[in-house]
Amino acid sequence: MRWDMPWALLALLILPWLAWRGRREVAKAAAVLWVRIGTSWSARASGLPLRAVALLPWVALALALLAIARPQEGLRQSETETRGVDIVLALDISPSMRAEDLRPRNRLFVAKATARDFIRQRPHDRIGLVAFAATSFTQCPLTLDHAVLTELLEAIDFGMAEDGTAIGMGLATAVARLKESKTPSKVVVLLTDGQNNRGAIDPLTGAELAGALGVRVHTVLVGRGGVVPVPVDDPVFGRRVEMVRMDVDEGVLREIARRTGGRYFRAVDTEALAGIYAAIDRLERAPIRSIQYREFVDLGPQLLGIAAAVMVVYLLCSTTWAFKIP
Repeated sequence: MRWDMPWALLALLILPWLAWRGRREVAKAAAVLWVRIGTSWSARASGLPLRAVALLPWVALALALLAIARPQEGLRQSETETRGVDIVLALDISPSMRAEDLRPRNRLFVAKATARDFIRQRPHDRIGLVAFAATSFTQCPLTLDHAVLTELLEAIDFGMAEDGTAIGMGLATAVARLKESKTPSKVVVLLTDGQNNRGAIDPLTGAELAGALGVRVHTVLVGRGGVVPVPVDDPVFGRRVEMVRMDVDEGVLREIARRTGGRYFRAVDTEALAGIYAAIDRLERAPIRSIQYREFVDLGPQLLGIAAAVMVVYLLCSTTWAFKIP
C-alpha cells in the first residue's frame, strides 16, 4: 500500500487537539444523559454504549482525513520474455542400448530418465524427439507441450526400428526438424553408444548439413565400451545375461561436435550422464528478461463511504428512544 498524498496525513494531528478542546463538553453531556437514562433495563438493552456512540463522529472524521491522503493498494504483476532455444533430442534405440552397464537398468532406460529431467528444466524451449536404429524417425516434433513430449519419450522402446546404428540418419532427421526454426539458437543433443554401421547418410555428412543450417550438435557417447553385460532372450532357456564386446567410435562423435560448434561428452555411469545433461542445460540458455509492474487501486472512495455510514449510524442513535428518556 502507498499514499498518493501523504502530507494530508498531517491533518490527523488536529484530532487530539479537537478532542482536548471538547472533552469537557462531551463529558458533561454524556454525564447528563447517563443520569437521565440511569440503569434501567430498557437503556441497557438499547444497544450501543453512550461512550462508543460519542466516538463515532471522531471515527468518521479520521476516516475522511485518511481518504484525503488517497491510500492506494497495489497489485504486483510480472511478465517473462524469452526467445527460447529449439532443441531436438536424437536418441539411439539400437539393440546395443540393452547393455546393463549403467544402473539401475539398461542404457536406454537411463538415457530416457535423464532426458526427462532435462526436459523438465526447459519450460520455455521448444523440444523435439528423434529416435534411430538402422533407420530414424521423428517421435515428436518441436513443441512447448512438454507433457505430451514426456509421454512420447516414455513410449520409445526397442524394436521400433530395424536393428543397426545409423548415426548419420538420426542426425539428419534431427537437423531436418530444425530447418524451419526461426530462433537464433538451434541445438541437437545426439546420444548413442556405438559405431555407425547403417544408413544412407554418413555421420560427417550430417554434421556438414547441421553446420550449414546453423545447428549446434552436442554428442554424448554412453556406456563403458569393451565387454559389457547384455540380456539375451533364448527360446529354450529364456532370458539370460551374456558378456558381449561392444566397440565405440569416439572420433566420429568428437568430429561432429567440432564441426558444428558443439561439445563432445562421454558418460560411463548414470551420474556422469546426468551431469552431462546438466552441463548442456547450462550451455544452452537464452536470455530471459523479467518485467514487473504494479497497478494501484485508490481506496479513498471506500474510506469515505465507510465514514458516511458511521455518521448515519451516529445520527440514528442520537435520535432514537435510547437517547430520549420520557
